[in-house]
Amino acid sequence: MRRALAAVATAGLLTGLGTACSPGGTEVTYDAEDAPTASPTASAPASSATEEPTAAPSESGGKAGPPRVVETIATGLQAPWGLDFFADGDAIVTERDTRRVLRISGPDHRVTELGVVEEAAPVGEAGLLGVALSPTHEEDGLVYLYVSTAEDNRVVRTTIEDDRLGELEPILTGIPNAQFHDGGRLEFGPDGMLYVSTGEIGERERAQDRDDLGGKILRITPDGDPAPGNPFGTPVWSWGHRNVQGLAFVGERLFASEFGDSTFDELNLIEAGENYGWPEVEGTGGSGSGYVDPQVTWDTDEASPSGLAYADGHLWLAALRGERLWRIDVQGRRASGATPFFVGEHGRMRTVAAAPDGSLWLTTSNRDGRGQPAEGDDRILRITP
Repeated sequence: MRRALAAVATAGLLTGLGTACSPGGTEVTYDAEDAPTASPTASAPASSATEEPTAAPSESGGKAGPPRVVETIATGLQAPWGLDFFADGDAIVTERDTRRVLRISGPDHRVTELGVVEEAAPVGEAGLLGVALSPTHEEDGLVYLYVSTAEDNRVVRTTIEDDRLGELEPILTGIPNAQFHDGGRLEFGPDGMLYVSTGEIGERERAQDRDDLGGKILRITPDGDPAPGNPFGTPVWSWGHRNVQGLAFVGERLFASEFGDSTFDELNLIEAGENYGWPEVEGTGGSGSGYVDPQVTWDTDEASPSGLAYADGHLWLAALRGERLWRIDVQGRRASGATPFFVGEHGRMRTVAAAPDGSLWLTTSNRDGRGQPAEGDDRILRITP
């Protein structure tokens, strides 16, 4: 669907970036993020997503109105991927293909380049992906990045000094990489541990190999070691995943969004040591076989889910192929009742993050080689949930 650009206020426009670059200059013929292929096993969804944007109850029991785009934070970005916030409300953003790390500062949203991660090797879905600031960033200054190199996917950490990135320190290496299914999201949990999403790089057997780092959610210490209490004594926290690109905590509960193949995308509640079924099961139908069923599923043309955030009593999921933002009700351990917003208005949506002021920042992904970029793309929108 060719979108109609919403009329939004623009502030702090990013200039001087030139035109968008393609993913590593490589022509991609199989679009793993929004043109899935055949699936081994498919079944009906646990909680099918709705198509009509209706009000939904929040955890507090009130009725939620529709979200609104209230501001354009930045324009002229090129495939922004990772997004996190400093304590003062400034943001740190990664661009997948340019390999740049940016800071967006102050009420005028001034954009500055902190550095370029030369080790990143962008091709297809790989490149400079997730970013997470240390929970104690004010004291230690640490920044964590998920980087696709020529040899592997890896987690590195660095610092920011005088508005420049410092030297990169690899803390977890050997995560398998390829053009597709690289995972890449980083999220610190309330336990102070770093959660890392990985993909099975199109080699399905990796997801069911508990000793392989592909097709998993990993849990590591800030130094990169397997976190205390991990179920297998390794970095692996959960397994049987195809390609997880969204992680969000609701209290101490971890939810993850996952790309399906040809039938169902998924939202899962993640439990330590559990197997989420890929490639034996896509969607629901695995609980009797020892696999965990998803909480919510979508047809793959409605989602291709990437970023995930929690705000205002709901989970929010950014959809690439679906070109929409999904709001999902959460009650205790149960997620359900997905409602779509902004369908087709802004194109592909990659990342959604909860800002310190309670708003959501939403990045488009129309210059990733798969969208139809409009003037000003890619952009970051500020949304009141």
